[in-house]
Amino acid sequence: MKKLRLILGDQLNAKHSWYKEKDTNTIYLMAEMRQETDYVKHHIQKVVAFFLSMRNFAEAIEKAGHQIVYFTISDPKNLQNLEKIIAQVIEEKQIEKFEYQLPDEFRLDQQLKEICSNLKITSEVFDTEHFYTTRTELANFFEGKKSLLMENFYRMMRKKHQILVINDQPLGGKWNYDHKNRNKYNEEITIPKPFLYHKDVTKLVEEIEKAGVKTFGSIDLTNFPWPTNRKESLALLTYFCENLLEHFGAFQDALYSNDSFLFHSRLSFAMNSKMISPKEVIETVVSYYEKNKSTIDIAQIEGFVRQIIGWREYVRGIYWKEMPKYATLNTLENYNKLPDFYWTGKTKMKCMQHSLHQSLNEAYAHHIQRLMVIGNFSLLTQLNPDAVDAWYLGVYIDAIEWVELPNTRGMSQYADGGILATKPYVSSGSYIHKMSNYCKNCHYKVKDKLGNKACPFNSLYWNFLDDKKEFFKNNQRMGMMLALLKKIKPEELSKIKEKAQDIIENPDSY
Repeated sequence: MKKLRLILGDQLNAKHSWYKEKDTNTIYLMAEMRQETDYVKHHIQKVVAFFLSMRNFAEAIEKAGHQIVYFTISDPKNLQNLEKIIAQVIEEKQIEKFEYQLPDEFRLDQQLKEICSNLKITSEVFDTEHFYTTRTELANFFEGKKSLLMENFYRMMRKKHQILVINDQPLGGKWNYDHKNRNKYNEEITIPKPFLYHKDVTKLVEEIEKAGVKTFGSIDLTNFPWPTNRKESLALLTYFCENLLEHFGAFQDALYSNDSFLFHSRLSFAMNSKMISPKEVIETVVSYYEKNKSTIDIAQIEGFVRQIIGWREYVRGIYWKEMPKYATLNTLENYNKLPDFYWTGKTKMKCMQHSLHQSLNEAYAHHIQRLMVIGNFSLLTQLNPDAVDAWYLGVYIDAIEWVELPNTRGMSQYADGGILATKPYVSSGSYIHKMSNYCKNCHYKVKDKLGNKACPFNSLYWNFLDDKKEFFKNNQRMGMMLALLKKIKPEELSKIKEKAQDIIENPDSY
């Protein structure tokens, strides 16, 4: 039986059981498509990273003896649409059976189901063999429970997979060392230079531009810095263990204007494209920790493990539990337009300026920059979550909808009304000042609520609480802030709200 097997751009798992045996009757299909480049506007580094990784993967499996049909973005035979490409190859190669791996985006899941229902040949779907959990495992775990508390899910995962546990009890005596993961960066500790790849992508960028793909952001054509094959991904993992893990947990929430990456691993693109698996990342990092306990504190490793087997698997479970309705939720009824400076970084707010410039230049920002700077400002100015989603999905190299959507619409914008987070992640300028050096040379004064030099986050914060107080009046975690809001004198609150409204209406002036 002649089989056609589809490999999507984020299914670059060389360890998948598909590739264990060579079969002359099996043909693999990969395609760079305008369908995928155009559904939102993407950062140029993101498009380059996916296309280059796909080409490297195709070359690797072909060298391993598998047959592959590959359509580049500029191939004149490329029909640029998944259904049309599949139909074309089935007819040309006289395929008798079509197979694919479960997609991680709802829209592709629906599209492939529809494609298969229209085929005149049999079809079969396979697991990607990547995640720790199935799509429905989180929903099954929380069935009948009142809240979807991540900590409960995380502890179950630690026990089930025997990670940092002894007799089902946590190594070190605590499940969570989050209280040790909130330090401002200590400038006496040297940040190692990031592990970068010096690849020339000039020809690929020219090909993407010639094909008419619209992108944004900047790229160093002769020093592309991201891993685009399995070997490079594993090298990055090794570098993280040997150079960054020792201080990762302590400074994972820190914001520092002089360094884009601090002690973060930058493994998210490699994992989300499936060049490496979360299981081998966890096993490698835990093994390294066990051999180096004298220099690495339990809080460093636990914070990393929590992000991967806790948060990463958790948001995927939320995504599949709540879609497709989740993508439409806007419970706070926020509808404001995205400021122009999200695309340029031109703002006088130093924290936003730095986080946006880094996002546009590197196609990367760590989770606190995404959540407590850009996301915080987005929610305080009550931006439309549809626009925020599209921006986050386009700008970050590791953004695939299953991970981006719950983090943005849920955690960051609280548009899901509390399905994922128990409270909105908003703050005045004080949090950013506490965790960063951003405020040091800012145009604005972080402690002022009013006046031309007042930090915009301050008036926006109190205005947001006042605007949404009815919505949050029964939320216990908001009780203290709402009590402080009541203590603000009416005349002062009126001036604060007037200031906030000016920022909301004229964000590009700030």
